[in-house]
Formats: sequence, structure tokens, C-alpha cells
Amino acid sequence: MAKQKPPANPQQNLMRQMQRMQQDMESAQAALADQTVEGSAGGGMVKATATGSGELRAVSIAVEVVDPEDVEMLEDLVVAAVTEALRAAQELQASTMGSVTGGLDLGSLGGLLG
Repeated sequence: MAKQKPPANPQQNLMRQMQRMQQDMESAQAALADQTVEGSAGGGMVKATATGSGELRAVSIAVEVVDPEDVEMLEDLVVAAVTEALRAAQELQASTMGSVTGGLDLGSLGGLLG
């Protein structure tokens, strides 16, 4: 008679799955830090580059948009470009992390896993 496998411990299986998910999340977070996204404003006159993890890396401003008489407009363009870049980073995060978690919204639990 063949030896039967002892019944699997559901808690051990869950812990293994959680550890695997944590490793996958750490890998995804590292990949996000290496990817960049860009936001622009003023028809591309002001550009902001951020990492997929949301770190602002660069802001470039075309010389033509710099008007000492209208600094406020330039400030608005910079804010708009940075906002767009950070929004793109959040979308990339949601897409990347969603594939790791199988679309499961971990809410605040996600912070505990990575």
C-alpha cells in the first residue's frame, strides 16, 4: 500500500504564499525604482521625470518659457508637469503591483509586506 502524504497544513501554505508574494513585491518595487515616467506641461515646454516609485528625478524647462515678468506662469507649469509625472508613477505602481498581488487590493496591508 502506498504511503499517503500527511494533510497539508493550511497555515504553512498561507505563510509560504505570503513569503512568495513579499519576495515578488520587493522585486517589483526594485523594478519600479529603475523605471522612469514623464509628465509635461505647456506643450512640452516644461517636463518632469520621476521614477516608477514616485521619486522626482528631473525637471527641464525650455528657455522660451522663462519670462521674468511672469514667474507665476512658470511655477504653474512646473507644478502641472510634476503632478502629471507623479500621477503616471502611481499608475505604473498600481499596474505593476496589481500583477504581483493578482489584482488584490491589499490596502494598508501592502505596507507591511514591502
